[in-house]
Amino acid sequence: VQLQASGGGLVQAGASLRLSCVASGSDFSSNAVGWYRQAPGKEREFVAAITGGGATNFADSVRGRFTFSRDNAKNTVYLQMIRLTPEDTAVYYCAANRGPDWYDPMDYWGKGTLVTVSS
Repeated sequence: VQLQASGGGLVQAGASLRLSCVASGSDFSSNAVGWYRQAPGKEREFVAAITGGGATNFADSVRGRFTFSRDNAKNTVYLQMIRLTPEDTAVYYCAANRGPDWYDPMDYWGKGTLVTVSS
């Protein structure tokens, strides 16, 4: 499975962005998918995950602002982010597991997409 994240950009605080994670090489509609981020000078951290069954988990810092959606026809998972703050600035990575369960570290990783939030 190859993953490609996209949708990052430069936005002002309070804005919204939608990140996309497209999988190729396999149907991942039933796989767990996760998003992680790494801010400059910091370690990578968990952001959110969705299992193959649709259960979701979010980091406390994004809960209530970030949501998931899936388009199985496009083999794509979306991360909708609203009310962005400068603390959300990071490179965002999508990842997936071989099966429907979420566990860390995840099995497959894509290249990241940069999100920059200006104050």
